[in-house]
Amino acid sequence: MLTSEEIKKTIAEIVENLGEKALVISPMPSSGSSRRYFRVKTDKRYLIGAYNINIEENAAFFSFSKHFHECGLPVPEILAISSDKAVYIQTDLGDVTLFHHVEDCLKNGSFDKNTIDLYKKSLDKLIDFQIIGHKGLDYSKAFPTAAFDEMSIMDDLDYFKYCFLKEHEEISFNETKLDIDFQRLAKYILEAPSDFFMYRDFQSRNIMIVDNKPYFIDYQGGRKGPLQYDVISLLYQVKARIPEDLRRELIDFYKKQLLKSCRDVRPCVSTTDFDKYFPAFVLLRLLQVLGAYGFRGLIQKKLHFMQSIPYAIKELLKVNEKWELPFDLPELRSVIKQFSIVLPKYESVEPERLTITVNSFSYKNGGIPYDKSGNGGGFVFDCRALPNPGRYVEFKQKTGEDVEVQEFMDEKPDTHYFLQNVQLLVYQSIDNYLERGFKNLQVNFGCTGGQHRSVFFAQKIGELIHENYPMVRVEINHLAQHISHAYEAK
Repeated sequence: MLTSEEIKKTIAEIVENLGEKALVISPMPSSGSSRRYFRVKTDKRYLIGAYNINIEENAAFFSFSKHFHECGLPVPEILAISSDKAVYIQTDLGDVTLFHHVEDCLKNGSFDKNTIDLYKKSLDKLIDFQIIGHKGLDYSKAFPTAAFDEMSIMDDLDYFKYCFLKEHEEISFNETKLDIDFQRLAKYILEAPSDFFMYRDFQSRNIMIVDNKPYFIDYQGGRKGPLQYDVISLLYQVKARIPEDLRRELIDFYKKQLLKSCRDVRPCVSTTDFDKYFPAFVLLRLLQVLGAYGFRGLIQKKLHFMQSIPYAIKELLKVNEKWELPFDLPELRSVIKQFSIVLPKYESVEPERLTITVNSFSYKNGGIPYDKSGNGGGFVFDCRALPNPGRYVEFKQKTGEDVEVQEFMDEKPDTHYFLQNVQLLVYQSIDNYLERGFKNLQVNFGCTGGQHRSVFFAQKIGELIHENYPMVRVEINHLAQHISHAYEAK
């Protein structure tokens, strides 16, 4: 793997071979992938340099880009490729995506006409990719698979199961029954007509807007597949929060344009078939997205993806409430219903003043809580070296919030020594955070079961902070008990 300086040197050499001189090479913000992008200012124009060690994925991008460009589809042009195929140069489509327009609409409280028109232009061009781009496309270059088959579907569902569902011990399920539901869903989806190009990640962040026209990037994961998946990827992009009436309008627009384009194409898909399988694809895509958010957010700890989780959960709860599939998936529906338990865990509102979140947790079940504020976490105090009430029969069914457990802890000198040290450290940070205008501080207490010692100290320090700093908001979460309460700022 190359360092940034090595990548820049390679980019400069490739640009020089194009007959241009690289004046400035600047790294661009990272996204969900491992690819790294650089904006290159040459003596003639701006270009984009890319670095990706996955050579097979690069080969798919090169092949698809060449084919789409020859078909007249609006994609970046690949201008040069390094000898090892890891670094390449493409045309620069700017920084404005369709999602930038969406964000402005969300701030303003409604979708404006221009943004709606951009969605329609994007859907219209999507049809060209699906039908025109499909003709003659070399699917042998597709990565990681040439077609949207049963394995692709099961991979998406397993992604959800392992990267999101199994990260939540609060959700109970029978894995065998869930797998049976997955197989039934996959079998049904495979009945849909699928002789088209499937973009795979057709969402507003992958649609660049140049002169009020859409251009398209990140299609290297494309394959032969059905039509519905890409339409849903765009219109059910959870952070875009497209209103239901607008979503229906855009779906109707797509179907009308599809009928016009399909007149001379066989096999095509009727609007009846399109509608028949549509709810199943909605469910599949939302589960896949939640799996991606789990991997990028919960496992890799990337804030943007953590913040997206509640939007996906809410969409799935709507799907579960208004079930439109012609058959039931009882275990999957039971799982989705339980999402309401974990939803509050991911909903965070940026506070106007300092909020201190105090958590008790179990090292054995759940582990150290992630910091939903995006600051990377705060204090973690290990209470396992302290006297343990859980070893005594009379305390087995009680928690650190019960008077009997509190009296047991108060009698121990180690308790007060530990608490005094915690206070010194935490108060120092609170004083500093207040002075600097910071808005979030997290304090975590862990013990083996998250029931006695950690609950006692979380409750105690939360109360002490409230008494000594009434101007801050204190949130107390006993995670193993699923109990939360707060002291509001005065």
